[in-house]
Amino acid sequence: MDCIARNTIFNSQFPHNLCPAPHAHVITANREICNARIVSVRVNGQEAMTEDTSRSKTMPLVVDRPAMKREIIPLKKLELRKFGGDDQYVLPRQGKFGRYGGMYVPETLVACLSKLEAELHDVLQDPQFQEELATALREYVGRETPLYFAERLTNHYKNMDGTGPLIYLKREDLSHCGAHKMNNAIAQAMIAKRMGLKHVVTATGAGQHGVATAAACAKLGLECTVFMGSIDMQKQSSNLLLMKLLGAQVKSVQGNFKDASSEAIRGWVGNLERSYYFSGTVVGPHPCPSMVCEFQSVIGKETRRQAMEKWGGKPDVLVACVGSGSNALGLFHEFIGDQDVRMIGVEAAGFGLDSGKHAATLARGEVGVYHGAMSYLLQDEEGQIVDTHSIGVGLEYPGVSPELSFLKDTGRAEFFSATDKEAIAAYQRLCRLEGIVPALEASHALAILDKLCPTLKDGTKVVVSCSGRGDKDAATVNGYLQDWSIEPCTNVSIPVTRT
Repeated sequence: MDCIARNTIFNSQFPHNLCPAPHAHVITANREICNARIVSVRVNGQEAMTEDTSRSKTMPLVVDRPAMKREIIPLKKLELRKFGGDDQYVLPRQGKFGRYGGMYVPETLVACLSKLEAELHDVLQDPQFQEELATALREYVGRETPLYFAERLTNHYKNMDGTGPLIYLKREDLSHCGAHKMNNAIAQAMIAKRMGLKHVVTATGAGQHGVATAAACAKLGLECTVFMGSIDMQKQSSNLLLMKLLGAQVKSVQGNFKDASSEAIRGWVGNLERSYYFSGTVVGPHPCPSMVCEFQSVIGKETRRQAMEKWGGKPDVLVACVGSGSNALGLFHEFIGDQDVRMIGVEAAGFGLDSGKHAATLARGEVGVYHGAMSYLLQDEEGQIVDTHSIGVGLEYPGVSPELSFLKDTGRAEFFSATDKEAIAAYQRLCRLEGIVPALEASHALAILDKLCPTLKDGTKVVVSCSGRGDKDAATVNGYLQDWSIEPCTNVSIPVTRT
């Protein structure tokens, strides 16, 4: 089992991704691995075996590299099936969104993930569980969160004639522990306890998911181990302290979130009998992306209801930052079928898209397999994952949600990017105009308003997800502001209407 654990990365660099895939190309990569002669792999019900790796450090590697032609897929092909009311769905079949998603994992994990999928189906249809979750969201998490009219920010973006869009903030920063992450954390902690698993293993980047997981585990009496990158620990020391105060064991991993994720998976595989892998975002093998999306979709459901109460209709435009995608899908998912609602995701352009130091996966990525699923990835010419950068630590992930990948290809959602400098400016602007301190991740979404607002008609209702609070980022921002001043977003051009 230890050998399997050390060899489990869900990465295109390792042999369990050797499952046949259409248009896949075989290349090689040098990698030290354990002395396992055969690794069994199952994808979509088909079993494959890798070559004997004990005799050589060079192994074959499969990377899906189809031509990057944009394919417009009808929205009806998004495989959601109703099980109850008009707004209730079970998971997409086999975790697939078009060609994206799936379960690219070693055979040893298929049974665990299948058991989790069955449990998830059960809880989605269990009235008692749903009632307990609704109570926890209301009384512990503090839902529903306000849909706040940002009057001064709205006035800031008005035209010379006084016309312009109306800007609302979905205040996820007011949730318990300061971010949207608690929506998913409390639900998964309840599932882990229901399954009789006492030890939770997870990874965190900016620390918001780690804090939420630690808090949920403390509430439900579960052991909690959080893996965190050494780079992120230095940037997010306040969240590191909070995790420890909440009783979590925090383990340092050399690198950042992607490295911490790999170590968390290894830790889980080494103790499958009693541990639960706590997915914090909409990536990874099925059913993890769909499960996290389901529990985060409360954001969009509340937004629809609140919009109807406030102005008797739907939002016209939804805006959210995009790292791996949980915050964006939490807002978007409810409105995917509403073709008259624009959905705009904003990625991290870092030092600029041409700098090589960014985390704009949908803007500059190619299709591949990473951490157990197919999606857009930031990778080099040999299919190896590249380092990412963003001042918003929670956006530093080289992959993205399979569902967001699908929404990009269908054209249903639009994706743009904002640089570090633009995010800092937006952070400072919201502090000064509304007295709200947004997370640097959410500040990327706010930054796009500089270019978006002048293109919108008077009275357009824009909802921006304020996914987390930014007191954790205050020291970082203060350091940058010694040299930077507020400047408009200049690196993107947004059309007046969707194409």
